Amino acid sequence: MPLIIRPERPEDHYQTEHMTQKAFWNLHNPGCSEHYLVHKLRDDPAYLPELSRVAELDRRIVGAILYSRSQVVDGETTHELLTFGPLCVEPSLQRTGIGGTLMQVTFELARTAGWKAIIIFGEPSYYPKFGFVTCDHFGITTADGKNFDAFMALELVPGGLAGVHGKFHEAAVFENLPDAEVDEYSKRFPPLEKLRLPGQWGYELIPESTSEK
Repeated sequence: MPLIIRPERPEDHYQTEHMTQKAFWNLHNPGCSEHYLVHKLRDDPAYLPELSRVAELDRRIVGAILYSRSQVVDGETTHELLTFGPLCVEPSLQRTGIGGTLMQVTFELARTAGWKAIIIFGEPSYYPKFGFVTCDHFGITTADGKNFDAFMALELVPGGLAGVHGKFHEAAVFENLPDAEVDEYSKRFPPLEKLRLPGQWGYELIPESTSEK
Protein backbone atom coordinates (compact mmCIF):
# COMPACT_ATOMS: atom_id res chain seq x y z
CA MET A 1 0.00 0.00 0.00
CA PRO A 2 1.25 3.54 -0.72
CA LEU A 3 2.28 6.00 1.97
CA ILE A 4 -0.63 8.27 2.92
CA ILE A 5 -0.08 11.74 4.40
CA ARG A 6 -3.23 12.98 6.12
CA PRO A 7 -4.60 14.85 9.16
CA GLU A 8 -4.56 12.93 12.41
CA ARG A 9 -7.88 11.56 13.67
CA PRO A 10 -8.83 10.94 17.32
CA GLU A 11 -8.58 7.19 16.82
CA ASP A 12 -4.94 7.68 15.78
CA HIS A 13 -3.86 9.28 19.06
CA TYR A 14 -2.56 6.17 20.80
CA GLN A 15 -0.68 4.95 17.73
CA THR A 16 0.85 8.37 17.11
CA GLU A 17 2.03 8.69 20.69
CA HIS A 18 3.37 5.14 20.85
CA MET A 19 5.26 5.63 17.58
CA THR A 20 6.65 8.93 18.89
CA GLN A 21 7.82 7.28 22.10
CA LYS A 22 9.64 4.55 20.19
CA ALA A 23 11.23 7.07 17.82
CA PHE A 24 12.71 9.20 20.62
CA TRP A 25 13.32 6.62 23.33
CA ASN A 26 16.85 6.97 24.75
CA LEU A 27 17.78 9.23 21.82
CA HIS A 28 18.64 12.47 23.66
CA ASN A 29 18.23 11.36 27.28
CA PRO A 30 17.39 8.15 29.12
CA GLY A 31 13.75 7.60 28.11
CA CYS A 32 11.96 10.52 26.43
CA SER A 33 9.09 12.98 26.89
CA GLU A 34 8.08 13.62 23.28
CA HIS A 35 5.09 11.26 23.37
CA TYR A 36 3.68 13.20 26.32
CA LEU A 37 4.39 16.45 24.48
CA VAL A 38 2.26 15.20 21.58
CA HIS A 39 -0.57 14.45 24.02
CA LYS A 40 -0.43 17.88 25.66
CA LEU A 41 0.18 19.86 22.49
CA ARG A 42 -3.12 18.79 20.93
CA ASP A 43 -5.01 20.75 23.62
CA ASP A 44 -2.72 23.78 23.59
CA PRO A 45 -3.93 27.05 22.00
CA ALA A 46 -0.71 27.22 20.00
CA TYR A 47 -1.34 23.90 18.22
CA LEU A 48 -2.14 24.03 14.50
CA PRO A 49 -3.95 20.83 13.48
CA GLU A 50 -4.65 22.28 10.03
CA LEU A 51 -0.93 22.01 9.25
CA SER A 52 -0.03 18.92 11.29
CA ARG A 53 -0.03 15.55 9.55
CA VAL A 54 0.55 11.85 10.15
CA ALA A 55 1.99 9.30 7.74
CA GLU A 56 0.05 6.07 7.33
CA LEU A 57 1.43 2.87 5.79
CA ASP A 58 -0.40 -0.43 5.72
CA ARG A 59 -3.01 1.07 8.07
CA ARG A 60 -0.36 1.94 10.69
CA ILE A 61 0.78 5.38 11.83
CA VAL A 62 4.47 5.42 10.90
CA GLY A 63 5.27 9.13 11.10
CA ALA A 64 4.00 12.46 12.37
CA ILE A 65 4.78 16.17 12.27
CA LEU A 66 3.05 18.59 14.66
CA TYR A 67 2.98 22.35 14.11
CA SER A 68 2.41 25.16 16.56
CA ARG A 69 2.58 28.94 16.68
CA SER A 70 5.77 30.57 17.90
CA GLN A 71 7.02 34.13 18.22
CA VAL A 72 10.12 36.22 17.70
CA VAL A 73 10.00 39.19 20.06
CA ASP A 74 12.04 42.34 19.47
CA GLY A 75 11.21 44.85 22.19
CA GLU A 76 7.58 45.82 21.62
CA THR A 77 7.44 44.13 18.20
CA THR A 78 6.22 40.53 17.97
CA HIS A 79 6.50 38.41 14.82
CA GLU A 80 4.31 35.30 14.69
CA LEU A 81 5.98 32.33 13.04
CA LEU A 82 5.74 28.55 12.91
CA THR A 83 7.59 25.79 14.66
CA PHE A 84 7.17 22.07 14.32
CA GLY A 85 7.97 19.26 16.65
CA PRO A 86 8.01 16.50 17.22
CA LEU A 87 8.78 15.25 13.73
CA CYS A 88 9.25 11.53 14.01
CA VAL A 89 9.20 8.25 12.10
CA GLU A 90 8.77 4.65 13.20
CA PRO A 91 12.32 3.44 13.99
CA SER A 92 12.20 0.54 11.53
CA LEU A 93 11.30 2.96 8.71
CA GLN A 94 13.70 5.79 9.43
CA ARG A 95 15.92 6.96 6.55
CA THR A 96 13.30 5.91 4.01
CA GLY A 97 12.11 9.44 3.17
CA ILE A 98 8.98 9.57 5.32
CA GLY A 99 10.21 12.51 7.39
CA GLY A 100 11.14 14.46 4.28
CA THR A 101 7.76 13.75 2.72
CA LEU A 102 5.97 14.99 5.84
CA MET A 103 7.96 18.21 5.67
CA GLN A 104 7.48 18.79 1.96
CA VAL A 105 3.72 18.29 2.17
CA THR A 106 3.28 20.51 5.20
CA PHE A 107 5.65 23.24 3.98
CA GLU A 108 3.34 23.68 1.01
CA LEU A 109 0.30 23.73 3.30
CA ALA A 110 1.98 26.43 5.39
CA ARG A 111 2.87 28.55 2.34
CA THR A 112 -0.67 28.30 1.05
CA ALA A 113 -1.97 29.41 4.47
CA GLY A 114 0.26 32.49 4.33
CA TRP A 115 3.00 31.52 6.78
CA LYS A 116 6.42 32.95 5.94
CA ALA A 117 8.95 31.05 8.05
CA ILE A 118 9.61 28.15 10.43
CA ILE A 119 12.00 28.04 13.38
CA ILE A 120 12.98 24.74 14.99
CA PHE A 121 15.33 23.00 17.37
CA GLY A 122 16.54 19.97 15.45
CA GLU A 123 19.37 17.73 14.31
CA PRO A 124 22.05 19.87 12.60
CA SER A 125 23.07 16.94 10.39
CA TYR A 126 19.54 16.44 9.01
CA TYR A 127 17.57 19.63 8.53
CA PRO A 128 19.99 21.72 6.41
CA LYS A 129 19.33 19.40 3.46
CA PHE A 130 15.76 20.74 3.50
CA GLY A 131 16.87 24.37 3.44
CA PHE A 132 17.24 25.17 7.14
CA VAL A 133 20.09 27.44 8.23
CA THR A 134 21.17 28.53 11.69
CA CYS A 135 19.19 31.41 13.15
CA ASP A 136 22.24 33.64 13.51
CA HIS A 137 21.86 34.29 9.77
CA PHE A 138 18.75 36.31 10.62
CA GLY A 139 19.69 37.98 13.90
CA ILE A 140 17.41 35.65 15.86
CA THR A 141 18.45 34.10 19.17
CA THR A 142 16.88 31.76 21.67
CA ALA A 143 14.85 33.25 24.52
CA ASP A 144 18.03 33.44 26.60
CA GLY A 145 20.05 35.10 23.84
CA LYS A 146 21.95 32.08 22.50
CA ASN A 147 22.70 30.56 19.09
CA PHE A 148 23.90 27.05 18.28
CA ASP A 149 23.83 24.59 15.40
CA ALA A 150 20.54 22.93 16.39
CA PHE A 151 18.64 26.26 16.37
CA MET A 152 17.55 26.71 12.77
CA ALA A 153 15.14 28.59 10.51
CA LEU A 154 13.60 28.13 7.09
CA GLU A 155 12.09 30.89 4.97
CA LEU A 156 8.99 29.45 3.30
CA VAL A 157 8.96 32.36 0.85
CA PRO A 158 11.85 34.54 -0.33
CA GLY A 159 12.59 37.15 2.31
CA GLY A 160 10.25 35.49 4.78
CA LEU A 161 12.43 36.57 7.68
CA ALA A 162 13.43 39.97 6.30
CA GLY A 163 13.20 42.47 9.13
CA VAL A 164 12.57 39.74 11.71
CA HIS A 165 15.04 39.99 14.59
CA GLY A 166 14.86 39.25 18.29
CA LYS A 167 14.33 36.38 20.68
CA PHE A 168 12.48 33.19 19.82
CA HIS A 169 9.71 31.86 22.06
CA GLU A 170 7.88 28.61 21.50
CA ALA A 171 4.66 27.62 23.30
CA ALA A 172 5.07 27.10 27.04
CA VAL A 173 3.87 23.51 26.69
CA PHE A 174 7.31 22.56 25.34
CA GLU A 175 8.85 23.40 28.71
CA ASN A 176 6.03 22.11 30.92
CA LEU A 177 6.76 18.37 30.90
CA PRO A 178 7.48 17.33 34.51
CA ASP A 179 9.27 13.99 34.81
CA ALA A 180 6.66 12.59 37.17
CA GLU A 181 3.83 13.38 34.73
CA VAL A 182 5.80 11.88 31.83
CA ASP A 183 6.48 8.67 33.77
CA GLU A 184 2.84 8.34 34.80
CA TYR A 185 1.60 8.90 31.24
CA SER A 186 4.14 6.40 29.88
CA LYS A 187 2.34 3.62 31.78
CA ARG A 188 -0.22 3.65 28.97
CA PHE A 189 2.34 2.05 26.66
CA PRO A 190 4.38 -1.17 26.72
CA PRO A 191 7.33 -0.76 29.12
CA LEU A 192 10.70 0.34 27.75
CA GLU A 193 14.05 0.47 29.52
CA LYS A 194 15.68 3.83 30.20
CA LEU A 195 19.37 3.71 29.30
CA ARG A 196 22.25 6.16 29.48
CA LEU A 197 23.95 5.89 26.08
CA PRO A 198 26.81 7.56 24.18
CA GLY A 199 25.57 10.46 22.10
CA GLN A 200 22.92 11.60 24.56
CA TRP A 201 22.99 15.17 25.84
CA GLY A 202 25.24 15.44 28.87
CA TYR A 203 26.46 11.86 28.50
CA GLU A 204 29.27 10.85 30.83
CA LEU A 205 31.14 7.57 31.00
CA ILE A 206 29.20 6.03 33.87
CA PRO A 207 29.23 2.23 34.05
CA GLU A 208 25.66 1.68 35.21
CA SER A 209 22.46 2.53 33.32
CA THR A 210 19.21 3.88 34.66
CA SER A 211 16.26 1.58 34.15
CA GLU A 212 12.59 2.16 34.88
CA LYS A 213 9.67 0.13 33.62
